[in-house]
Amino acid sequence: MFNVDLTLLSIAIVFPLVFSIRGSFRRREKALEHLSQFRSSLKTVNNYINSDVRLSAEHKSEMKQLLCNISTHTLEHLKNNTTELNELDDTVDYIEQFISNYKESLSAKSKDRVLRYLNDLQEAIDNLHAINTHRTPRSLRAYCLIFIFLFPLIYAPVIINNVGGNTPHFISFAIVMVTQFILVSLYNIQNDLEYPFDNRGLDDINLDGFKMDRKECP
Repeated sequence: MFNVDLTLLSIAIVFPLVFSIRGSFRRREKALEHLSQFRSSLKTVNNYINSDVRLSAEHKSEMKQLLCNISTHTLEHLKNNTTELNELDDTVDYIEQFISNYKESLSAKSKDRVLRYLNDLQEAIDNLHAINTHRTPRSLRAYCLIFIFLFPLIYAPVIINNVGGNTPHFISFAIVMVTQFILVSLYNIQNDLEYPFDNRGLDDINLDGFKMDRKECP
């Protein structure tokens, strides 16, 4: 009779699968932290600009529009899973150009604070891009998927052997199908967590909640 120690199968499938899910979940939690830093940096820069009495209302409105553009382009960059960063970098560079153009109108205190939080903003954008680009190793995911497909071929004879030859075969195959369904469901959960920004999974991040100005920014 065909009999295999299922401990080996659990090590081959369940352990790497759970490891991948935990890694994806931690990356999602890190993404939430960086998104919060991203939005708070945008809001802080905007507040410092608005509090500078030397700047005109027109210049303050211009800065707010630049910050809204950064907010919109960054979130669209994450939603579309884009790897190209040139357009996003250019959008951020407009802030430095603004400071250079109006350095005579900006107070030294506001300028220093804006530059400091601009550094935090750039760091948050780079971290979000890294999370969106570098995910669970593809080799590990492919390894899990291959063993999930092979699992019924190995598991079905083992179940038939364990339940006995007199037991109806449909019971054995039902057990195998339920187990296979559990493994495939876990794999799909991990796959959804791999892409937390595309709004396709139940646990994806709602990026609209991290816009700089939820009412005015498109």
